Amino acid sequence: MNDEDIKEYHNLDKLKKPIISSKYKYLQGKQITDQDTGIRHYDFQGIRLPSVTTILAKTKNQEYLTAWKNKVGHEKAESIKNLSSKRGTSMHKFLESYIQGVGYDDLTPIGCEAKPMAEKIIEIGLTPVEEVYGSEVMLHYPGLYAGSTDLVCMHNGLETIVDFKQSNRPKKEEWIDDYYLQIAAYAMAHDAYYGSKIRQGVIMICTPDLYYQEFKTTDQGLRKWKHKFLKRLDHYNELIFDEKEHVKVNTTDLLKEFERDK
Repeated sequence: MNDEDIKEYHNLDKLKKPIISSKYKYLQGKQITDQDTGIRHYDFQGIRLPSVTTILAKTKNQEYLTAWKNKVGHEKAESIKNLSSKRGTSMHKFLESYIQGVGYDDLTPIGCEAKPMAEKIIEIGLTPVEEVYGSEVMLHYPGLYAGSTDLVCMHNGLETIVDFKQSNRPKKEEWIDDYYLQIAAYAMAHDAYYGSKIRQGVIMICTPDLYYQEFKTTDQGLRKWKHKFLKRLDHYNELIFDEKEHVKVNTTDLLKEFERDK
């Protein structure tokens, strides 16, 4: 199946694609995952930084997750987690390929489930995207942390960080604090390194039964989540004492700056 066949199969040519812009010249880091612990770090120009997902995982209240595992059983919980992860990876690959304009298909059972989820996000979520600055972009806040964001774009006239999520069921907004913290961290890193003014974060979620949800935070709301992420980062550095010794930016000073400007 060639690229044109794949486009026709997925009906993607009928959808208006955003303009690809080279406004930002993105620096590429190296992702490093510890095979034993699964902990992820990034290497940017020889400096190793903790990932945003690692920071959030290490500082998250695990009570609900532990209770859920005990309820369904650890073996079943692990199976659900692995299936969700594989489905999410496949969905992200479909989205990345669409945005970058390259052919891709996955005819496995997981791929066949993930494909319509990606198409639902393309159909609804990506319609307001006018320009794409980068897809699967590695970002870092020098000396503090790093991570990969799904999409940096112009969305309804605002420079925006977008995160794609698969979910086994619809989400209530009070359940997704860490999603907001994640996009806030990426926005802060993008602004710090590239001198941008990211004004919005958008979380696009789709379930296997194709229920689409979208959550946004803009301007002062995004600033609130940045402040909360800095608190989690400070907590992480307190937990990981050895890494704190290597931090080149004082998170306490950043927190004071946020408090002063609130």
